[in-house]
Amino acid sequence: MTDRKRRRGLAVASALLGGVLVLTGCSGGGDAKADGSGDTSQAKADEAAAEKSSEAQIAITPKDGSNNASINNSAAVRVTKGTLTDVSMTTADGKAVSGALSADKTSWKPSAQLERSTTYKVSAEAKDSAGRIAHENASFTTVAPANSFIGNFTPENGSTVGVGMPVSISFDKAITNKAAVQKGITVSSSSGQEVVGHWFNANRIDFRPETYWKANSTVTLKLNLDGVQGANGVYGVQQKTVTFHVGRNQVSYVDAKTKQMKVTQEGKVVKTIPISAGSPENKTYEGIMVMSEKFQQTRMNGATVGFTDDDGKGEYDIKDVPHAIRLTGSGTFLHGNYWGAKSIFGSVNTSHGCIGLSDTKGAKDNSTPAAWVYNHSLVGDVVVVQHTGDKTVSPDNGLNGWNMDWAQWKAGSAV
Repeated sequence: MTDRKRRRGLAVASALLGGVLVLTGCSGGGDAKADGSGDTSQAKADEAAAEKSSEAQIAITPKDGSNNASINNSAAVRVTKGTLTDVSMTTADGKAVSGALSADKTSWKPSAQLERSTTYKVSAEAKDSAGRIAHENASFTTVAPANSFIGNFTPENGSTVGVGMPVSISFDKAITNKAAVQKGITVSSSSGQEVVGHWFNANRIDFRPETYWKANSTVTLKLNLDGVQGANGVYGVQQKTVTFHVGRNQVSYVDAKTKQMKVTQEGKVVKTIPISAGSPENKTYEGIMVMSEKFQQTRMNGATVGFTDDDGKGEYDIKDVPHAIRLTGSGTFLHGNYWGAKSIFGSVNTSHGCIGLSDTKGAKDNSTPAAWVYNHSLVGDVVVVQHTGDKTVSPDNGLNGWNMDWAQWKAGSAV
């Protein structure tokens, strides 16, 4: 072989060898078995990684980065193909949130309602059947007060009330999606009476049956408003059940003409009491009124309800009115009167619109007519005021929706 041919042969061999080296270096197949089984080092690495990875799948809700999360049921941790071994939930400033793990250790949730407008961090750990550990983390922020609404309701849970007591809910935001909100509220009675809601305005809805609640029945209010959109960008946060008991049937009839009040229970008169209603210049409203508050003693200042002297001060300012029971939001009360002569009761109407009963100063004498009424009355009892010569009280002035007939009442429902 000439030198020229020999040099060309070496160059070819070198090129082939270089090609093998380059191919080996880029393919990662330098450990391939000669028998062609395909068991490469990468395959082994993938297999080893799979063996080390836990099968447990952790899911945290709300999802990481969520805003406007519910304060009730949105926070939860769940695992499939494994069990939870550790869950921690804290506020952004590190305050721990207590929670409860399910009996099978596959889910966890907070023990109490969350706070609004608060950022929470959740860290969870789980293991699969082989004991391999998995981790998951998330952070979310609950709905802000500006983006949520709540309803303040009456009566209170567990209370005993009179037969005229409506369920009244006042919202802290104007509700434009009334149908959706009303559908999230149910009111039912053990008596089986049909109960219908009536919107007085964008912030208030009351519920009542066609006639007074049946005596000794139980009424249940359910608020399922969590996540319900009440207005554009404003959502409900309440999820609550309230029950109250309806007591005996007591309805009182005030006659401003005869100046007498007849108290009935189960339709029978149990007490007749002389009264003094509003004077001819300051007549008492007529109509059906519901006792909404009771005060052993309270202050009554005429300036707060528009009765002022030329100096702007109230025409009256009595700091210790005894046995006061509110009948309207505008200031009509059934109350004790110790400053008037005993002779006015049953004979002359002298008040600024309230209904006065004979009483003594200090509200400690239980023998007075006012004390008797106070001690025998429940919030929710009905007072029907007649023959005053004034207009009928507005249905939304206090808890006085009974002044609307059933057709009018139902017409105010959004569903």
